[in-house]
Formats: sequence, C-alpha cells, structure tokens
Amino acid sequence: MTVGTDLPKPDALFDLDVWLHRWPASVYATELHYGVLVFTGCDQFDERDVEIARRTYPGRRILIDDTGKLQVHPAGEGPPISIFDPRHPLRTH
Repeated sequence: MTVGTDLPKPDALFDLDVWLHRWPASVYATELHYGVLVFTGCDQFDERDVEIARRTYPGRRILIDDTGKLQVHPAGEGPPISIFDPRHPLRTH
C-alpha cells in the first residue's frame, strides 16, 4: 500500500493505490455539519487533496482540520475555522 501517492499524469491510467488514497475516492464518510461538507478519509488528507477539492468546489474555502478531515466551507474572508471549533460562527445559531 502506498499512502500519500501522487496523482498520475493526465494521460496515464489510475492504479489501485492512487484510487484508494486520494480524495475523493479515499473518502470513508461524508457528513454535513452546519452547512459545511466534512470528508473523513481512509488516510489523512494532505495539500494535494486540498488542491483537488478547490478545483471541485471553486470559490469555497477548503480546510484540513486537526484530525485530518477535509472540510469544504462557504466563501468568506480569511482562512476557514474548523466547523468543530466551538467558536465557529455557524455553531452559535
């Protein structure tokens, strides 16, 4: 098993390691918390997954939280705050 494998070049085929360890295929669970998509992976996500998510959800802010989950937040000012942080503004509504 190759954890953290790079994506193949655009003209190359995917192999099983790439498919199972890169977002979105490596997603174990998808949840919706206060309007924020939260993806839990088979492995922890990294910046390569963030870049893929940015292209998938243009204009939204992407965050990998302290537990390795990938969060997709609405557009806004500055970096997003984890939806699990009790200080997050959406949690106060």
